[in-house]
Amino acid sequence: MCLLVVAYDVDPAYRLVLVGHRDEFHARPSAPLGWWDQPAGILGGRDLQAGGTWLGLDRQGRLGVVTNFREAGSQRPGAPSRGLLIPGFLGGTASAESYAAALPGRAAGYPGFSMLAFDGETLAYCSNRPTPASAALPSGTYGLSNAGLDTPWPKVVRTRERVRSLLESGRALPHRLFAALADRQPGPDDELPDTGIGAETERLLSSPFIVSRDYGTRCSTLVLVGRDGTVRVEERRYSPEGETTGRTMIAFHTSRTGSPGG
Repeated sequence: MCLLVVAYDVDPAYRLVLVGHRDEFHARPSAPLGWWDQPAGILGGRDLQAGGTWLGLDRQGRLGVVTNFREAGSQRPGAPSRGLLIPGFLGGTASAESYAAALPGRAAGYPGFSMLAFDGETLAYCSNRPTPASAALPSGTYGLSNAGLDTPWPKVVRTRERVRSLLESGRALPHRLFAALADRQPGPDDELPDTGIGAETERLLSSPFIVSRDYGTRCSTLVLVGRDGTVRVEERRYSPEGETTGRTMIAFHTSRTGSPGG
């Protein structure tokens, strides 16, 4: 994904609330949200070019989500796909904290990424840029885009505060959470980051919802992990013009018992 907000252990009804966008080239093939056949037991969209995903869950309510770390000229032919990090977490039994602690060092060969892992109890963050780092996170509301956690890019700050306000007001209904992501207003020029891609591209990518012919917001996803074991995942998909082309909503009850593995 390229923009997400996650509220961990702050809502009386939900252990985790996540909303986010996947921004990608429109020509890159992908499959919509659904349960995978192989490996079995993973729920998510799927990148049909590299085989991974930007966000996935399993039937125990474990979740992984990854964003790329924006680096000009960082493409390395043959580098492994960041989207494979999520099946790696969901296919094992490691706790979120232990997986996050071990990943950055052994993923030095991957393109730059940040990842959040949730094991049903603990939320952990890790990244391999600019140096390997990981941490178990305390309760709170966090924003993540194509840099480190809570890097104060305008779209991160704007979207995080809107989601936080909805949660605090008790008005965090799904349609309002999706509306918090729908902002197409670019950030102020004097507050944009300089990541080496040029001012025009920085401006294009500075709005929470990106619309352009070749690259833009492909889908938005909402995840609600209830304290009662219920999970709701909703995906909305978009055309290059930013029009909604499809929606999928899947709800299930976790089969998780006991504490996460070590």
